[in-house]
Amino acid sequence: MSIQSNGSYPQARWSLKAIFPGPTDPAVDEAVAALEEAVQRIEAARPALTPDIAGNDFYALLKTIEEFTELAHRLGSYGQLWFSEDTQNQDALAFMGKMEQLLTEAYNRILFFNLWWKGLDNQNADRLLDFAGDMRYSLEQERLFKDHTLSEAEEQVINLKDVNGINAITTLYDMITNKFVFDLEADGEKKQLTRGELMAYVRNPSPEIRAAAYQELYRVYQQEDSVLAQIYIHRVRDWASEKVNLRHIESPIAVRNLSNDVPNSVIDTLLDVCAEQAPVFHRYFKLKAKWLGLPVLRRYDLYAPLNTTSGAKIPYEQAVSTVLDSLNAFSPEIGQHAKRVFDAGHIDSEVRPNKRSGAFCASILPDVPPWVLVNYTGEPREVATLAHELGHAIHALMAANHSVLTFHSALPLAETASVFSEMLLTDRLLAEEQNPELRRDLLVEAIDDSYATVLRQAYFVLFEREAHRQIINGATMNDLNTLYMANLQQQFGNAVDVSDDFQREWIVIPHIYHTPFYCYAYSFGQLLALSLYQQYKTEGDSFKPRLLKILAYGGSASPNHILTEAGINMADPDFWRGGFNFISGMIDQLEAGA
Repeated sequence: MSIQSNGSYPQARWSLKAIFPGPTDPAVDEAVAALEEAVQRIEAARPALTPDIAGNDFYALLKTIEEFTELAHRLGSYGQLWFSEDTQNQDALAFMGKMEQLLTEAYNRILFFNLWWKGLDNQNADRLLDFAGDMRYSLEQERLFKDHTLSEAEEQVINLKDVNGINAITTLYDMITNKFVFDLEADGEKKQLTRGELMAYVRNPSPEIRAAAYQELYRVYQQEDSVLAQIYIHRVRDWASEKVNLRHIESPIAVRNLSNDVPNSVIDTLLDVCAEQAPVFHRYFKLKAKWLGLPVLRRYDLYAPLNTTSGAKIPYEQAVSTVLDSLNAFSPEIGQHAKRVFDAGHIDSEVRPNKRSGAFCASILPDVPPWVLVNYTGEPREVATLAHELGHAIHALMAANHSVLTFHSALPLAETASVFSEMLLTDRLLAEEQNPELRRDLLVEAIDDSYATVLRQAYFVLFEREAHRQIINGATMNDLNTLYMANLQQQFGNAVDVSDDFQREWIVIPHIYHTPFYCYAYSFGQLLALSLYQQYKTEGDSFKPRLLKILAYGGSASPNHILTEAGINMADPDFWRGGFNFISGMIDQLEAGA
């Protein structure tokens, strides 16, 4: 396979036509009608749901549920992706809200199947699982919540409550924060910037500009901090009221662990090892301060480049070509999967006012190239972001032969391909670069990214764990600011000087609003990918089928099954320490002069 040359993929807005030609196209109404027809067929099967239902009848019903899910994914995703293009677009917001209401009502009508399945005795459940085919693991996951399920009427009320309650509130968070405009004086001119553009300056060679970028970020967020904090407080209270109090799940974080099918003890071990190994990064921060000529590294300087003459922008076409080349060199199969995203027009890389900040990959249906959103500013770091999000797309397309119910990777493994893709990119750039200073810059970026993906994310979760406890006991925004500063002091020790600006950093982290305790997946995925990458470096080409098999599983088996088959024991703290050993080795290489 050959990769297209530079210039083949200009920076552009994505196309959503593979979902629907447009929001008012007849195809939308046709999908709504088909959804209703599927719901009616499922409702008609309700009398047959007895413990002794025939296996073939059970499988036929599962296929109808699969059909319903495919339609629901199409109808639900279109508005969300359209809204991400412009979070002030009232038509997109209305479409998204309409579909969310429609789908919630449809889910409520077929909720009886889910409740029947969870309430089924183990003997008959095991018998029917043998007829489930590729949908088996999705059913096994449902039964994890067997002891935490409420009555049909209660579950229906909760679903309706979420649409106009917590989901609406977190949408308001997006609308408020993505409307922000930031002022910064840099390069001899005053600029008005999006958040993505502003954050490019935290890697600026100038210490004054780095500090000014962070100060402007928190100045703008501070104008709405009481509102944003209140949104978070209500998110936490809603989480506790439903998940812990009504469903009797052990703790707020245990809710996420259960949905990820990972034992609480494994995540406790992961977080404990991250805290234990924080000195690995303390060592790096002290070295970086010395290289920058600073007595101590300021939090403003965390991502400072060592090369003060750096700052050249990388054209988007060059970034695309570099990423595709690095993926293709490892495996033409995964290179081809990444290329499909561009060929389909499913990547939105432009920087625009009101566009959702950050980056994500949305996998809607098996074998349909996922949609990737980035805000590409030309900064070197954005090349790695592009590789990261394309890794997610590769993971989904590698699992395209699975059901819509099982092709999505479980959250703990969701970062495997994305982080591995970043490492392939870094290794390729290091192999091609002979200049010691530029090699050093590449290693610095890789270690900075490892900090941001491992330690920073783990400490977000450590903050969340305590914040959920304190909010239930009446914590205020100021209490949470104090808690977050204590979290930063523990994270950085005496290696980094943290100014008071950062006490409200937690307010600017969308994940803790949208998906509580999600962030440990980054730590999990990075350390897992480091372990796998070390195996690749040791074994060479013979390793590749192992990674491809992990990715091809998608979400069709438990994380424990997939990792055990790959020879990994996620309950062993030494496995997680091994990832830190890899990072420490990169620091050794950097200290030795790259």
